[in-house]
Amino acid sequence: MTDMINAGIVGASGYTGGELMRLLLNHPYVNIETATSRRLSGEAVSDTHKHLRGLVDIEFEDLSPEDIRGRCDVVFVAVPHGTAMNIVPELIDDNTKVIDLSADYRLKTSVFEQVYNMEHANPKDAVFGLVELHPEVKDESFVANPGCYPTGAILSAAPLAAAKLLKMAIFDSKSGITGAGINPTMASHYPNMAENVQAYKLTTHRHREEILQELNRLDNGFTDVNFTPHIVPSIRGILTTAHLFTKEKMSLEDVRELYHEFYKGKPFVRVVDDIPSLSAVRGSNFCDIGFEVDANTGRVVVVSAIDNLVKGASGQAIQNMNLMCGFDETTGLRIAATSP
Repeated sequence: MTDMINAGIVGASGYTGGELMRLLLNHPYVNIETATSRRLSGEAVSDTHKHLRGLVDIEFEDLSPEDIRGRCDVVFVAVPHGTAMNIVPELIDDNTKVIDLSADYRLKTSVFEQVYNMEHANPKDAVFGLVELHPEVKDESFVANPGCYPTGAILSAAPLAAAKLLKMAIFDSKSGITGAGINPTMASHYPNMAENVQAYKLTTHRHREEILQELNRLDNGFTDVNFTPHIVPSIRGILTTAHLFTKEKMSLEDVRELYHEFYKGKPFVRVVDDIPSLSAVRGSNFCDIGFEVDANTGRVVVVSAIDNLVKGASGQAIQNMNLMCGFDETTGLRIAATSP
């Protein structure tokens, strides 16, 4: 019999907090002990996350890190960038495992400060929690959960990078509106978004640095990473089209063999023979990857599909928790997509 563990969610009023609770309800070894929100303290969680009515009967609380540590075995930090750095160091101790869903610890401190244009208050090393590339997560007490865009992009190119075959990578990613967070913005305002596609930060999006960092770890010296994001009128999902230029021409059979071998034993990456779609992964922790090879140029076109709130955030955080706490990686996460 596996012992139950108590989980806490810091900053639980947003989309990722609600998604963490939805998914943790399926976990046989986790009790949702606390969900914090200063603004909503004392209010029922299900009044904000109405999809959890009748399933979660706790109230939001405003707790100190010390109180959270005393009640929780694992803590998910789901607060804005620049805020987590003031919370995370106070949560970590010998008995508490922490998964940070913000960007504060994904990058080297010097890179973070340059990209996010702020001084890091509490620098600390953390493993980048993309389990498919970092199995050492299982030995850690603190993990930095990857960003949503980088998850799909990195997984689409990792096999070629690991084989030292990448010459240049161009990532064109399209995200559902929930990627902008729960607070309304002009970009997420219905009249601006409906029947529209918006490209933004064409060459300067902060997530490029995560993609570059991880591909460079696989192929030291690789730097030619190009990334452009778009918002599409969909609630969930990120579809990434990766144009991968290789050092030598490859056949479709070569690419297929490389990807199947690289992701063998990785339960949440599905290498498919058709073109992935968002409806096939929506609500699930799967990343679907498909590809074609341009016979004229040798360009490898890889398409990856993830749910930005699950594999791109909360599901991936639970995947990390499973390894960190000694559970099977898939525990509580083998959930089919909500297609159509």
